[in-house]
Amino acid sequence: MTLRVTNTLTGEKEAFEPRDPDSVLLYYCGLTTSDPPHLGHARGWVHVDVMARWLDYLGYDVHHVENFTDVNEKIVARVGEDGDSEADVARHYVRQVIDDMRSLNLGRAEVYPRVSEHVPEIIDLVERLVESGHAYEANGSVYFDVTSFEDYGKLSNQSVEDIESQGADTEGEKRHPADFALWKAGGVDPEDIAEHQHPEAAPAEEACQTAQTWDSPWGEGRPGWHIECSAMSMTHLDESIDIHVGGQDLVFPHHENEVAQSEAATGEQFAKYWLHVRLLETEEEKMSSSLGNYFSVSDAVEEFGPDVLRTFLLSTAYTSRATYSDETVSEAEERWDRLSRGYERAAEACDDVDAHAKVTDETLRDAVDDARSTFEAAMNDDFNTREAMTALLNLTAAVNTHVDGRDEYDYRGLRRAVETFEELGGDILGLSFGEDGGGDVSLAGDVVDLVLTVREQERDAGNYERADELRDELEALGVEVQDTDDGPTYRI
Repeated sequence: MTLRVTNTLTGEKEAFEPRDPDSVLLYYCGLTTSDPPHLGHARGWVHVDVMARWLDYLGYDVHHVENFTDVNEKIVARVGEDGDSEADVARHYVRQVIDDMRSLNLGRAEVYPRVSEHVPEIIDLVERLVESGHAYEANGSVYFDVTSFEDYGKLSNQSVEDIESQGADTEGEKRHPADFALWKAGGVDPEDIAEHQHPEAAPAEEACQTAQTWDSPWGEGRPGWHIECSAMSMTHLDESIDIHVGGQDLVFPHHENEVAQSEAATGEQFAKYWLHVRLLETEEEKMSSSLGNYFSVSDAVEEFGPDVLRTFLLSTAYTSRATYSDETVSEAEERWDRLSRGYERAAEACDDVDAHAKVTDETLRDAVDDARSTFEAAMNDDFNTREAMTALLNLTAAVNTHVDGRDEYDYRGLRRAVETFEELGGDILGLSFGEDGGGDVSLAGDVVDLVLTVREQERDAGNYERADELRDELEALGVEVQDTDDGPTYRI
């Protein structure tokens, strides 16, 4: 089947045809490094991660770039709380983003460019726009002239006349209210950070003195937000790319302005496919740092673990509404438990002495084939991770039926089931099937066996309360104990 994607630019689901049939240029709008990353950010990360993994599975050479916006007024507003300067605050949160990405088992992008290291490329791009008549200088700032680009509004399906002012119009500098800044003269005004400041941050006047500025043909200043992604994408990919992904809230003005300034500068289509991830909601509001209704990635990983979180985030397709709640996370916990148990039962039965070369269960083998074909069809249908995960859950049911229904196992069928879990669930969805999670697992197993031996001794001595306490303490550490006629067994 051909991969089809929902393209915001056309409003249609289209067959995916990259410019180069052998490779894909993929850009993802990353974070402004001013706040702790939360699950709303993780929703985009994980879905883009799976997109890149699937494109690789299809045989493409994937060039995946994701930026860090480390120059922004919101970052200046955190000076004194998370660092002594704008650069320090940005560095603090870039470190946290990287740590959180690793904790969620995200594959590494090809590169993570930062705005602060691409100011020369930004200035060059702004100069191209000024020279071509698409931008103009006013009192040291440079603005993009939206009326100079005939297709302005095509991504968000708006007309220039319907668009209200974008940003402040200092002393009437802008020719049209919808014109937007490519370069901002001077530093950061304390008024620009007032609404973003925290009580623990430095006074606005003091914080703004740490804001970064650069020399330019128009004087000292700072790059505008929208021009940054165009410059970084062109630097590390090309002037025309295949896929540009971002959050749904970025369609306008950010992505609309990226289209205009990029295509005005190059005369080429900037991105062929625009994919937008719907926002994560909680209590019917988007999860947002500014609203304070977020659950940080680091706290969520500590509480639930990466597999439950990836299961939660991928249980809804990227184009569908997603809600964070106790109920939806509990559903993900149950779903991941079913998947991991299914994998473990398949692996254990495959390695059992009762797994035979000449035992055949066509129902199991057909279920493996169905799971793979259904998974592939779902992923080719606009990266539908929800249906892809359902395919693996169906495979779990087939494995359970096989293991529970017979004394002798179909080795080949079980081996194919194990490989399907590992390849599709592990390599594509990024779940940790068959992984030990780090550490010395054999030593951990020896320690658990020792505790269970002590627990049995307590039970034999009639100290049932203490035995129950040991079991509860093990379960609190993630060790599930099951008492059987042959003695206790456990699962980490």
